[in-house]
Amino acid sequence: MRHLKAHRKLGRPAEHRISLLRNLATSLINSRDDRIVTTLPKAKELRPFIEKAITLSRRAASLEGNGSEAAGVHLRRQAASFFHAGNHGRATTTRRGQIPPPRSAGVSALSRLFDELGERFKERPGGYTRIIKMGRRSGDGAELAIIELVDNAREKEAQTSTRKRARGASKKKAADGKVAESESGQKEDGATE
Repeated sequence: MRHLKAHRKLGRPAEHRISLLRNLATSLINSRDDRIVTTLPKAKELRPFIEKAITLSRRAASLEGNGSEAAGVHLRRQAASFFHAGNHGRATTTRRGQIPPPRSAGVSALSRLFDELGERFKERPGGYTRIIKMGRRSGDGAELAIIELVDNAREKEAQTSTRKRARGASKKKAADGKVAESESGQKEDGATE
């Protein structure tokens, strides 16, 4: 019996599993569309992993007052444990005249997490991700899922377009109602003559 064993093993040893979750988290944060496609068990394991990191960035975005700078650095360092360290050995690999290698994806994910996503989710108390089931993969029959960040640009664009359509439809109905009233008023005027 698996009592008190909370997480999925995903068929990997502990170090490999944590590395997998870090890579998935980095991919999700750095993705242009704020969504990635993966298997359903991986998505379900990634959800609490990434939401803890987003909560740290949200707390850093709402810091105010004395000592907030130090607390912000502390929260950033805590969140860095959710991503692979990116600059280890960066300075030692470059020689004079060489171009240093670009910063790793983990560093860019951490900066996007604290610069953009912390502000986006500042008022949201939790539930930063959504999992959408896609069906089974044709090769091995694994269940696929999309895990995405909520309140993304596509979602906001869809909301504004539905609002515009609703406004246009209500204006059209109001205009049709006025035209119908004026026509019925003209018929009544014509009938009295």
